[in-house]
Amino acid sequence: MTIKEAQEEVDHWIKQYGVRYFSELTNMAILTEEVGELARVIARKYGDQSFKNGEKENLGEEMADVLWVLICLANQTGVDLTEEFNKSMEKKTKRDQLRHIQNPKLKA
Repeated sequence: MTIKEAQEEVDHWIKQYGVRYFSELTNMAILTEEVGELARVIARKYGDQSFKNGEKENLGEEMADVLWVLICLANQTGVDLTEEFNKSMEKKTKRDQLRHIQNPKLKA
């Protein structure tokens, strides 16, 4: 699935099952909540915390939830994520072409 297809699929789902998009402000709050849930799983899986009884290691699910809400925000604000991602990759490549390669902190 391409990013464009994902944006179209989310839009179709919202129109079929979700009635309408939540407001941009509500979706921003939901995105923040979902990022927090992802952070909790990462803290337990890779950090010093342990999972509580009944908690599951659902890293992929939490990442997908973040992506879902981000796509909702893109759709409702008219952002073409494919175009913006391509611009971001170009910007990072120009800006950081040698930066990380020459960073002694990243050498093994």
